[in-house]
Amino acid sequence: MSSRSSEQDKQQTKETAPLVPASVSVVQGQGHPQVPVTLARNAPPPKPRRTAIVLAMVCILLVLAVGLWRWWSNDPVASHYKTLPVERGPITSLVTATGAVNPVISVQVGSQVSGKIAKLYADFNSVVREGQILASIDQKPYQAKVSQAKAALKSAQASLAKARIMLTQRSLEFKRMMALREQQFVAQSELDLATTNFRDAEAQLDLAQAQVDQAKATLASAELDLGYTTIFSPVNGTVVSRNVEEGQTVVASFQTPTLFVLAQDLTRMQVIANVSESDIGGVAEGKSADFRVDAYPREFFHGIVTQVRNAPISIQNVVTYDVIISVENPELKLKPGMTANISIVTARNDDALRAPNAALRFRMPGVPLDRKTSQLWILETTGRVRAAPVTLGIADSLFTDITSGDVHEGDAAIVGLATAEDTTQEKLPPGFEFGPKMR
Repeated sequence: MSSRSSEQDKQQTKETAPLVPASVSVVQGQGHPQVPVTLARNAPPPKPRRTAIVLAMVCILLVLAVGLWRWWSNDPVASHYKTLPVERGPITSLVTATGAVNPVISVQVGSQVSGKIAKLYADFNSVVREGQILASIDQKPYQAKVSQAKAALKSAQASLAKARIMLTQRSLEFKRMMALREQQFVAQSELDLATTNFRDAEAQLDLAQAQVDQAKATLASAELDLGYTTIFSPVNGTVVSRNVEEGQTVVASFQTPTLFVLAQDLTRMQVIANVSESDIGGVAEGKSADFRVDAYPREFFHGIVTQVRNAPISIQNVVTYDVIISVENPELKLKPGMTANISIVTARNDDALRAPNAALRFRMPGVPLDRKTSQLWILETTGRVRAAPVTLGIADSLFTDITSGDVHEGDAAIVGLATAEDTTQEKLPPGFEFGPKMR
């Protein structure tokens, strides 16, 4: 029976799966040895939680490994700072201003007499010579005044002749009375009367002479006004502006009316620049200046500063000074009144040790700022960052001249802190960079 039961147990063990064998001691009877009996039991179910924990730990280790690899593969210093080299090159210090183009000599031709414009002999852009007739005013009223003055002169001359004759008569009477008084033939009163008449005749002669002189002056004035009716060119030049038309009446009262504006020589122009008081200190006579006009935006015109005027011009509490720049205009491209954008060269150094202006503006985070000293932050090849106090010279819009300091050509000057976006774009291959982002 024991053998059958063991066979049945083996068959049940094969049919039931999975089973774990276990040895159990069974006591069959007193005085008999213990016989081991093999029993079967079900296996414990698998544990999925332990597998998930293992997978999570593996992922974390992978992320840490990738991070460590990227940290060791990248340059830690280069990923923190942006740098530009300190180099040698030209620096030009400029003062910018605006101004107007004008002729060197501009003459306003006016009228000293009133009247109607009878004829115009010049127009816009006419080239005229000195003494050439430009216009004429109606002469009839002034010719009448000349005739009237001539008649008054003749009347005064006749009065002068009459006064001379009267003086001769009074002189004879005075001499006769003097002789008769010596012989006691006339009274003293008659001699006194003759004396008075003689002196009165002398005064009348002087008066008549003065009237003649006055008539001559009146005639000269009338003839001068008649001459003013013809407008002549005072200089050789070109008519820039004409402000009257034929038949128009001009009135010369307290202010002389302007008929023409003449430019003496349009091949030589000048630019009157308005320079701010903060920039006038570097401007001096003989400095070079370049400017452009809107008519020729791609062409530069070269000039020389010929005068720096000391008279201040204050407009809404903004003080400027006039700077005169002479320029040649052989092709007549520059025309009066054009607006010029001017750059005046105040200083120049063709071989300057120059540093980027952005490097001078950089402030290291966490380092106190000393406004009295200019300094650069230099990134050395070993990765160490040091501050280098410097003395500055002239500057332009991009660079500043370093006149002294512990800075050498080729040093890497820090201009800013690198961001993650900058580092990413630097490592992407060409064509895969991100565009600029709006902040």
